[in-house]
Amino acid sequence: MTADVVPLPRRRPTLDPMLALTAHGMNAVNAVILERMQSDIPLIPRLAGHLISGGGKRLRPMLTLAGADLVGYQGARHHKLAAAVEFIHTATLLHDDVVDGSELRRGKAAANIIFGNPATVLVGDFLFSRAFELMTEDGSLKVLKILSSASAIIAEGEVSQLTAQRQIETSEERYLQIIGAKTAALFAAASRIGAVVAECGEREEQALDDYGRNLGVAFQLVDDAIDYDSDAAEMGKDRGDDFREGKMTLPVIFAYARGTPEERKFWQAAIAGHRTSDDDLAEAIALIGKYDAVEATRERARHFAARAVDAISIFPDGKARAAMAEAAHFAVARGY
Repeated sequence: MTADVVPLPRRRPTLDPMLALTAHGMNAVNAVILERMQSDIPLIPRLAGHLISGGGKRLRPMLTLAGADLVGYQGARHHKLAAAVEFIHTATLLHDDVVDGSELRRGKAAANIIFGNPATVLVGDFLFSRAFELMTEDGSLKVLKILSSASAIIAEGEVSQLTAQRQIETSEERYLQIIGAKTAALFAAASRIGAVVAECGEREEQALDDYGRNLGVAFQLVDDAIDYDSDAAEMGKDRGDDFREGKMTLPVIFAYARGTPEERKFWQAAIAGHRTSDDDLAEAIALIGKYDAVEATRERARHFAARAVDAISIFPDGKARAAMAEAAHFAVARGY
């Protein structure tokens, strides 16, 4: 049987359908987030609130709500679980900013710059703990297994990325494995648990898992393309952060593979940390432009977005499926 594939929207895709679909549920999720980020230690809600209220898309908890809507779930269990997903995501961001020494997050000073590294790490731990409280309150061992497994995989992905840092010979295959763990695993888990709380079968669970996983890869690919294609005002971080940190992302992998011997020497020095000035960044951007590495990266992202859309074609057509399909296309078309 041939599955129906949702066509690419003619207009520029947006998150508006997803926002509309999940608006009511996100009010409940946000209430849980606000309640559970509180503590008798004032620094904890101050620091957590700095990031949580910092203008993120909240795409991951929206995936939990949208997935539940797609399979016709009528209960409210997914509200706490969506909040748990957001806490896991926020905790990883706090830890990432410390590891990377980031100065900007979502267009403003990163928490580690304002509050210091020790407090940022500890509040990240607090949010992880809150996430696991919410999971255990739900009472489903299956949900607990899915989200706890995703948390472990994310940590493995971050460590894998750390070991690949400044390694010029990092392959596209390894790069995709890294982002499949550090980014796509939570997208997949967030999407899947909507089917779990609705007590769907394995086929539906796997379809939502595949949707989230492919969407997560597409999302991260575009994030990495944006680092060489947009200014900080658009994407909320310093342009060239990945370059200066020696991260082997797909645009660099493509440019390095397609470059001349002399250009490869530049990349070897840059990724090793010896060429990190503004002029070096400008040269890196020029080389990436010369070999269309950003467009090649976005093309890979379009491939994964199409796979995400195809994964949910087993479900009946309707507002939920259309919103989720457009979210996948938005992930590729966005400039921030």
